[in-house]
Amino acid sequence: MEVIIPFFLIHWYTSLFFQTFFLHRYASHQMFTMSKAWERVFFVLTWIFQGSNYLSAYGYGIMHRMHHAFADTEKDPHSPTYDESIFKMMWKTKTIYSQINKGQVEIDKQFTQEVPQWLAFDKFARSAASRIMWGAMYVAVYYFYADVWWLWLLLPVQFLLSPIHGAIVNWFAHKYGYVNFPLKNTSRNFLPFDFLMMGESYHNNHHMHGSRANFGGIRWHEIDPTYYIIRILDKLRIIKLKKVRA
Repeated sequence: MEVIIPFFLIHWYTSLFFQTFFLHRYASHQMFTMSKAWERVFFVLTWIFQGSNYLSAYGYGIMHRMHHAFADTEKDPHSPTYDESIFKMMWKTKTIYSQINKGQVEIDKQFTQEVPQWLAFDKFARSAASRIMWGAMYVAVYYFYADVWWLWLLLPVQFLLSPIHGAIVNWFAHKYGYVNFPLKNTSRNFLPFDFLMMGESYHNNHHMHGSRANFGGIRWHEIDPTYYIIRILDKLRIIKLKKVRA
């Protein structure tokens, strides 16, 4: 337990950080800029920390832009309004994501502009060999350190972290929570204090201010930890945060 619980929590939050920082706020929304060299570094770090859950910045970026453009309409890649269960919604999301990455659907240029893409690395990172390698590593950690049976219940969660993170926002943050801004979609702020999703659960705020790097900050208790990491990276000149009106 002394190893598995920290291992699980570190994987949860590091995987989530690179999803919200690199895939969401950078690839999808271009809230900040970075050099091509740093972009490649973050591609690799996303692979390392997402592991078997690695998501393509290209596929994620395009699909998320489509979500904003078509929120809660029939063209939305993931909307609880058009799927009766969370499992059907996520399977639909997976299908559209795969079609985008495989070039099986025609995408409007507005959704592809400046979305980062590294084809050779993406092909490797999304490969079965890569996923099996990471999966074997997770199993090995549990084999050597899971000293009570119920810890093994966390293992399948680690295999599915990225879909679970997506489901929490795309399902629960469109059904439960509170609203700061009445919008023409069902986005809600799922948690008043986002200890779980590093700012991602302030979904209503994000739909209102799509280019704003700070997802929280509308109410006193809305603290977005990812934004403060972004501010540090900006101060270190690793990235350059864009100035936008609140």
